[in-house]
Amino acid sequence: MIDGVINTPYSLILIAVMAAVTAFVRFSPFILFPEGRKRPRVITYLGTVLPYAVIGMLVVYCFKGKSVIEYPYCIPELLAAALVVGLHVWKRNTLLSVFAGVAFYMVLVQLVF
Repeated sequence: MIDGVINTPYSLILIAVMAAVTAFVRFSPFILFPEGRKRPRVITYLGTVLPYAVIGMLVVYCFKGKSVIEYPYCIPELLAAALVVGLHVWKRNTLLSVFAGVAFYMVLVQLVF
């Protein structure tokens, strides 16, 4: 939107470029490393350690700026995190753990605290 007027061709071009870049990023590993080709060791290493690094970064981001000395004393966040960890250890289902944790956190924030 430019000066209150929707610029349709500009918006369509913008969406097309974003879709093309997203598709390229998603498909590039399959193009660079086809089925029969051996992956470099560094790529295999990154594939094993990056998921844990990303989860750690998300945990730090979620707790950033929360205060344990002001109400609600970080209680909803800690309870939701404990639920996520407990569900993941019990069921080993990431989607279940994350969705249940988010839903539980939202209920705590909206209805309890």
